[in-house]
Amino acid sequence: MLNKYNAFIFDLDGTIYRGENLIPRSDLVVNKLKELGKKVVFISNKTTGSVDDYFNFLFRKGLNIEKEEIINSTVVTQEFLMNNHPGEYYFAIGERTFINEINKIGLVFTSDPLKTKIVLVTLDRTLDYSKLEVAAKALENGARFYAANIDDTCPVEGGEIMDAGSIITALEKRTHLKLEKHFGKPSEFMMNKINSLIKIDSQECLLIGDRVETDIAMGNKFNIDTALVSTGVTNFLNGKVRPTYKIKSVYDILQRKVK
Repeated sequence: MLNKYNAFIFDLDGTIYRGENLIPRSDLVVNKLKELGKKVVFISNKTTGSVDDYFNFLFRKGLNIEKEEIINSTVVTQEFLMNNHPGEYYFAIGERTFINEINKIGLVFTSDPLKTKIVLVTLDRTLDYSKLEVAAKALENGARFYAANIDDTCPVEGGEIMDAGSIITALEKRTHLKLEKHFGKPSEFMMNKINSLIKIDSQECLLIGDRVETDIAMGNKFNIDTALVSTGVTNFLNGKVRPTYKIKSVYDILQRKVK
């Protein structure tokens, strides 16, 4: 794989680390790729930390990386909102870190459904019924319906927790309205951001992740080879979305020969 590909796009949660721990030898893989001069990009749909948070965590764990090599769906969401909804009132089902990052670009958080022009959905471990009702009433009042990511679950130590996809489904059933756009994997918004960093033909890229419906689906959608690892969420493969390779962990990149 080292000879076949010149750019490696890594998912983070469940691929490079899980919870507070690195996947064994994932640091060796990343540092070897960097040593060989390969392009490396890290992508995540998780919004509970900022890019600074992810960089500091990975750097402390021994990965020889640059902050500019990390993209999460918050960053992609910010870019879309700055270009299309500057200064507007929004409500988010999301955690404080995500809300703070959206506030930084000039949008104004509100819990008033009548003021809300945009509803944003992402992972929220503080979710309660009142947040769902604020979001639902805002949507029924004409607010735009966006999501930073669409993952059904998020991998954590000891299992998985409910993520944005489950919240989106609940709101769609509650309001009979459909999500308009999302900005994480496997969206074109995320892919455009990746392309702006690596600037390499898709045939020379390998996308490595643990989730079929986001990581592998994005590779299939944009004609990029994929490797599905078994260190993250539990996947059930179907005939529509399939990886190029199935590997145990990212360490197989250094071990496995491909034609």
